[in-house]
Amino acid sequence: MSAGPVRQGPPSRLYTLLEWRALLEFGSLPLSWPILSTAPAGDGHPVLLLPGFAVGDATLGPLALYLRSRGYQVETWGLGRNRGFQRKFVAALEQKVRHMHHRAGRKVSVVGWSLGGVFAFDIAHRAPECVRTVISLGSPMQMNPVEVEAPTTVKVLYRWIAHPLGPIAHLAQARAKLLKAPPPVPSTCIYTETDGVVPPHAAVIPADVPRHENIAVPGSHCGLGVNPVVLWLLADRLSQPEGRWRKFVPHGRLGKLYERMIALPKPA
Repeated sequence: MSAGPVRQGPPSRLYTLLEWRALLEFGSLPLSWPILSTAPAGDGHPVLLLPGFAVGDATLGPLALYLRSRGYQVETWGLGRNRGFQRKFVAALEQKVRHMHHRAGRKVSVVGWSLGGVFAFDIAHRAPECVRTVISLGSPMQMNPVEVEAPTTVKVLYRWIAHPLGPIAHLAQARAKLLKAPPPVPSTCIYTETDGVVPPHAAVIPADVPRHENIAVPGSHCGLGVNPVVLWLLADRLSQPEGRWRKFVPHGRLGKLYERMIALPKPA
C-alpha cells in the first residue's frame, strides 16, 4: 500500500524518546480483540516467528497467541536471545525451516520482528522451496554498512551483546547484501514512519516487483509485535491461498479506518 518512505537519515530523536508508546499499543490489544477475531482465518499452514535483537521468544507471546487463534501452526525460533546476525543462528534457522516444511508437508510462512526480519528474509533467499511468504516488521533491510543509522543506545547494545565492532561487522557481510533485493517468494515489509529505532527508509525494499510490497502502519518500533493494526495485517497477508498472493489493498470499513490512520499528520 506504500511505495516506501522518503525521509533519509537516522530515526528522529523525538520518535526514539516516544518508544514507550509500545505500552499503549500492548494495552490496546484487549479492546481490539473483538475486531481482530473477525480477521480472515488461516488454512493451518506452519508459521515461524522470529524475535528482535537482544530479546527472545517471550516477546512473541501475544503475536503467537493471536495467530494460533486464527488457525496457524505457530512456532518461535527457540534459540534463546537474539544476539545479532550471526552465522550460527542463520544455519540453525535454515535447518528449522526445512524441518518444519518436511514435517508438515507444506511451505512455511516466516515473520520476523526487527532483526528477526533480517533472518526471515535471509531464510527466504536460502530455502525458497520451503517458504510460502516472508514478512518483516520494522526490520533493518537497507542499513548503511558504512554509517549505521541507528540510535546510539542500539549501537552500544549491539557491541555489548553481539560484536565488538557493532552492527557494521554483520552488515558488511556478503549475505547481508543479498537482503537489499526481494527474495524469490512473496514478501512484505511492514514499517512505521514514526519508528524510533530503525529509520523507516531502511525498513523497506524499494523495488517495484510483482511479489513484494511495503506497508506502512501507525505506531512505534517496540510495539510492532503487539500493534493491533499489524496483527490485522498479518492475518490478512497470511490468509492468502498459496500460489495466489496479491498485494495489500485496504477494503471495507477497517480498510477505510486504516487509510485514515496512515493519513494522520505526524510530529516532525
